[in-house]
Amino acid sequence: MAGLYVHIPYCHSKCLYCDFYSTPRMETHQAFVGKVIEEYKARRDEISEEFTTLYIGGGTPSILPVGLLSSLIRHLKPEKCQEATVEVNPEDVTPLLVDALKDVGVGRVSMGIQTLDDHELRIIGRRHTAHQALNAMELLMKSGLEVSVDLIYGLPEQTVKSWDESLRRVLALAPPHLSAYMLSYEPGTRLTAMLSLGKIEETSEENIEEMWDILCSSTRHRGLQHYEISNFALSGHRAIHNSSYWEGDKYLGLGPGAVSWDGKKRRSNKLRLNKYVTWDFTASPFYEEEDENLQDILNDTIMVRLRTCEGLSLGSFEELFGKSALQGLAGRASLALRLGHLEITQEGCLRIPERHWLIANTLISELMEGA
Repeated sequence: MAGLYVHIPYCHSKCLYCDFYSTPRMETHQAFVGKVIEEYKARRDEISEEFTTLYIGGGTPSILPVGLLSSLIRHLKPEKCQEATVEVNPEDVTPLLVDALKDVGVGRVSMGIQTLDDHELRIIGRRHTAHQALNAMELLMKSGLEVSVDLIYGLPEQTVKSWDESLRRVLALAPPHLSAYMLSYEPGTRLTAMLSLGKIEETSEENIEEMWDILCSSTRHRGLQHYEISNFALSGHRAIHNSSYWEGDKYLGLGPGAVSWDGKKRRSNKLRLNKYVTWDFTASPFYEEEDENLQDILNDTIMVRLRTCEGLSLGSFEELFGKSALQGLAGRASLALRLGHLEITQEGCLRIPERHWLIANTLISELMEGA
C-alpha cells in the first residue's frame, strides 16, 4: 500500500496561524494542474508499491475551478483506490462542487471549520462564518460523501465555554470523523508575530487541559474512537491515507512543498510555484533529497507510532531494528513506565495513555535514540 498526495498551493488569503506553502496568485491554475500530472508521470516509479489512496491537500484545493480539479483527480486517482480525499473550505462548498467530486470518484472530504465562533474566526483570518460552515457541513453530510471536520483549540481569545460550544454544534451533526488540533505558534506566521508583540496571549495550560478533557469526553460520548492524538472516528471511518503515514507506509508527494518517502529517502519539493509551472521533470528533479540512516528511521517509527492508540509494537520494532535497539528503547522508557506516562498493552505494544497525550511530544523526544 502506498499513498499519493498533491499539494495545491493556492489560498485567497493566508490564515494567521498557517505555515504551509501557499500563494494568492491564481493565474497559474491551469498550468499548475498540467504540471502536477507531468510530475506524476515522471516520478510514479519512485514508489514500488501500488497507490491505493489519493489525498488532495493544500493550501485550498476547493478554490480551483471545478473543471480543473475534476481533471486533476481523473488523471491521478489510483485504479484500485481505497480512499480519495479532497480538502475544502466552507465558503467553497456548493452543490456544483459536491456533484463534481462525486462524479470523479471522490468519497471523502476534509473541511477546515476551526471554530464556530465568528469573533475567533476573524482573529485567525478565516474567510467563512459559522453559519456558512454549518450550511456547508449539512450539504456535505446529506450528499453521501464521507465528511471529516477540522477544529482548533487554544485559539486567541477562545474560552473553554466557546470551545465547548463549537465542539457541541459540530458533533450534533454527527460527522464520522473529526480532527482537533491544539494551536501551535509556528515561526514566520503572523500569529506568532502578534504574540511576540503582545497583541495576543497564549491560552493558559489550565484552559488547554480543560479543553482537552472536554474534547475527549464529548467525542467518546458520541461514539468516536480517539485513534490518534488529533483524530477521532466512528468505527470503520478512520482516515486510510493519514493512517498510512503513522504506519510508516511509502508515499509520493506532488506539487511545490510536497514531501515523499520511499522507505529509504525523503524528498522535499521546492517552495517555488513560479519555477514549478515551467519545470521539465524529465530533465531534472524538482526536489531536494535526503537519505535517512537507520537511526533516523528508528526515531521516525517511534514518533509516528506513539501518536496512535495502538502504540508501537515491540515485536515489530525488534524485527526492524534488532534486539539491542529494543533494549535501548526499554531503558529509555523505564522511568515513564514507572510513572504511568507509558504503558505496555496486552498485545505487546508500548503506548502513551490518552490522559497523557497532551505531553506526547515530550515523552516521545525522551524515547528517541541519540536524543
